[in-house]
Amino acid sequence: MAPSKLETEDHSRDAAFNKAMHKDSSTAKGGFSAMMKKDKVAQKAAVDEYFKHWDNKTAKDETAADRESRKAEYATLTRHYYNLATDIYEYGWGQSFHFCRFAYGEGFYQAIARHEHYLAAKIGIKDGDKVLDVGCGVGGPAREIAKFSGAHITGLNNNDYQIERATHYAAKEGMSNQLKFVKGDFMQMSFEPETFDCVYAIEATVHAPSLEGVYSQIYRVLKPGGVFGVYEWLMTDNYDNNNEHHRAIRLGIEQGDGISNMVKISEGIAAIKAAGFELELHEDLAKRPDATPWYYPLAGDFSMMGTYKDFLTIARMTWWGRGIAHKFIAALEMVGLAPGGTQKTADSFAVAADCLVAGAKEDLFTPMYLMVARKPLNK
Repeated sequence: MAPSKLETEDHSRDAAFNKAMHKDSSTAKGGFSAMMKKDKVAQKAAVDEYFKHWDNKTAKDETAADRESRKAEYATLTRHYYNLATDIYEYGWGQSFHFCRFAYGEGFYQAIARHEHYLAAKIGIKDGDKVLDVGCGVGGPAREIAKFSGAHITGLNNNDYQIERATHYAAKEGMSNQLKFVKGDFMQMSFEPETFDCVYAIEATVHAPSLEGVYSQIYRVLKPGGVFGVYEWLMTDNYDNNNEHHRAIRLGIEQGDGISNMVKISEGIAAIKAAGFELELHEDLAKRPDATPWYYPLAGDFSMMGTYKDFLTIARMTWWGRGIAHKFIAALEMVGLAPGGTQKTADSFAVAADCLVAGAKEDLFTPMYLMVARKPLNK
């Protein structure tokens, strides 16, 4: 069910904080150069606000009240997470903030694009469709799917900095007439009912405090007969919340990825049905017998690398790659070139990466539970 009380949106406050923290870094060339341009005072405020939910909280000590506290502040938690994480993601991963399947010999960015094309094809997005991207990041998937399908895509995001970067990249690629990025909370969308032909979400609705809540909003803005497709982050039904080891894996993923409350596959399926959708297809794509597992880049496993061009991407994920980055960022913080909290954020990502790999290997977690659902014509 949706939370009884949602966070109040304050776009003026968020815009002011965005301007203070990020200044003109939204047009910086890349993630690392943008990282160095932050306001130190504002960054510290973002670090303090985000990590208050995680500091001194372990899997052994976590309570239901801790999770409810994170859910109650889901929007602030997510917004500050991406204030801290966006540049690091762009530096280490690219402009599409999601995982993907890998075919034999397939390059990293080719696989990322194919994963986006696959979802668009399953939804049936076509030329001229009016499409909503829920939780659009810096617009990497929206640009790719717009090129692939010919649709007009509106990206919804509650982080001003990501909207600025997405808008900048769209203009740079000459796609401003096909892409639009707007500010908003996906738990309380401002779009009129029955606005969009199709809706998709790629590893974004996991940030919602309630999947039924966000799916219900998507249902409302989708035209009758329209299709919603999602790659959802879910714990598998092997997950046991009474098992401390399982909880440690979930908590590590949540802390390092800005998630207030991750649930199991059975709960995700129940949520999309409760929102009113007719579920046409659902499958854990992580269970496909692929030549290379989805998590291999996180594991830093060069033996699975599809092409030598992926060397740097994989190298950043190895133990020695992380170690070099850790020491480098620590040195930059020490001399005042990098804002305080950059190292703490990067370290949190490293823990999350290890937990994501462990969750996959132990069949406790999937980042690509595919659900394709239709809004009935008579609704």
